[in-house]
Amino acid sequence: MGHLDHAAFGWLTPVLSYVMACTGSALGLRCTVRGLDASGRSRRNWLLTAASAMGTGIWTMHFVAMLGFGVTGTEIRYDVPLTILSLLVAMTVVGAGMFAVGYGRDRHRSLALGGLTAGFGIASMHYLGMAALRLHGRVRYDPALVGLSVVIGVIAATAALWAALSIRSPVAVAVASLVMGGAVSSMHYTGMMAVGVKVTPSRDALSGATAMQFIFPLAVGLGSYLFLTAAFVALSPMSGRTEASASARRPAESVVR
Repeated sequence: MGHLDHAAFGWLTPVLSYVMACTGSALGLRCTVRGLDASGRSRRNWLLTAASAMGTGIWTMHFVAMLGFGVTGTEIRYDVPLTILSLLVAMTVVGAGMFAVGYGRDRHRSLALGGLTAGFGIASMHYLGMAALRLHGRVRYDPALVGLSVVIGVIAATAALWAALSIRSPVAVAVASLVMGGAVSSMHYTGMMAVGVKVTPSRDALSGATAMQFIFPLAVGLGSYLFLTAAFVALSPMSGRTEASASARRPAESVVR
């Protein structure tokens, strides 16, 4: 069995991947809150933005963490089409969960359906990304740890959607984002602990791209997208319902003072 290194650059990749997970979660939650306060086309657009932001954040978290992944005795390459497919799956399935909550009539049923859908989407993204690995050897998984990682993904997604339904305060959303970022990171590293690699030494060239050739530029590009989305969310006007709620709080705060 080859020795697996999950932090080849020390704490840099785990910390940076956690930051990306938190950023994507925060944007996804804020956009979902905006969407739930809107209606018609505006609701749809906010939920689409939420899905792209959260899906992108989770995907970027995974592959930033993978920049620090190495196996002794073999090089690692990534299948480009499968890697891109994992990004599309993340955005699509997380989006399905967002829309289930955004348009569902029964809150509890919508939350359960949305959490399961988005959670399995997060897990699918992770394991599709792992299927994109190209190395000299065979990758094996511990079924118990794989199952645990999926459960963590479902819990993280359900908690995020519950926060979007229940929380309006920016401070509370920030706290929820930190918690969800930790849950997504836990799901990733639990899934990685399930991995074992039996190396088969070979001089044959591996197909695919290296992490620095493909993953790093794409992660930087998606990270930039997240920060631009954050600026858009911060500068966009609040919906009528949110603005009315904020106005209603101001007189109450004045009376207390």
